Amino acid sequence: MSHPLSELLFGAVSAQAVHVAAELGLADHLDGGSRSSAELAARTGTHAPSLARLLRVLAGLGVVAETAPGRFALTDAGHGLRTGAPGSLHSMFLLLNGEEHWRSWGELTQSVRSGERGWDRALGVDWVEYYQRHPDRSAVFNRAMGEHTRTAAPGLVAAAGLERFETVLDAGGGDGTLLAAALRAHPNLQGMLFDLSAGLAEAEATLEAAGVADRCQIFAGDLFVSVPAGADAYLLKQVLHDWGDEHAAAILRRVRAAMADDARLLILERMLPERPGVEDLPTLLVDLVMLTVNGGRERTERDFRALAAAAGLELTAVSDAIAPFDYRVIEAAPR
Repeated sequence: MSHPLSELLFGAVSAQAVHVAAELGLADHLDGGSRSSAELAARTGTHAPSLARLLRVLAGLGVVAETAPGRFALTDAGHGLRTGAPGSLHSMFLLLNGEEHWRSWGELTQSVRSGERGWDRALGVDWVEYYQRHPDRSAVFNRAMGEHTRTAAPGLVAAAGLERFETVLDAGGGDGTLLAAALRAHPNLQGMLFDLSAGLAEAEATLEAAGVADRCQIFAGDLFVSVPAGADAYLLKQVLHDWGDEHAAAILRRVRAAMADDARLLILERMLPERPGVEDLPTLLVDLVMLTVNGGRERTERDFRALAAAAGLELTAVSDAIAPFDYRVIEAAPR
């Protein structure tokens, strides 16, 4: 009998194997049907015997199937690595197992000892500055966030009750994927998209493709400096978990300063119970990523209430968990 921990021993190897599959675009090359490892090696410019070894690992992981000796086809799971496919994780694998994250994980022990970000120790700058210096990796980050948000958006938009509002501002909204979904679902809604210039690089194209560009203004700026006024609903999706409490409270204070007294803030985040269980492992793993990469954290309802109070806000409603990622809509109003 194997040791109960043995399945975890090579978890990093499995994740990196799928990352390499994403980097080589293997799912796109297999989208039209099965191919031999030699054909795939020629298409990807790789060493054929080594690629065959990778493909057999991917078959063991259920990403591809070996349909005949040396010949491989995508499985249902493998289709999730195609670029642009519904529910694709292609860019997310490129992001979370890319060089900068890979190096940061090597500093996890020090992060646990000190509470400091492993990212900064590994790369010499924080994650925001790193992406500003590396536009190619920033583009991967933006695509990964867009992929994730496209999958989450239908449930979030349905649960947020945006029909109550006339103008919604998505603060830290990146390429506008979430806001575009909200505007498409609510034709009378006006939008405002706000983020750093690097985060907005694909915003115009996203809004144009969704047919909502004429109903959305784009603002470049820094959440820690000021947030545009004029909306009656403000969205923060997966922004606060990027930061520790001091910085998260500072963001909330900037949002509160922009809000009219009758405006509402909708925080879209995962929420931990006070005593997490095995079923909360996905959120706990994200929490460890936040510790190592961003210096942020996942939070409980009590944590969110304390942050809101520090910024002159109070929580007025918390939704049930929303599939597929168990986000909550956490609504706050000025105190």
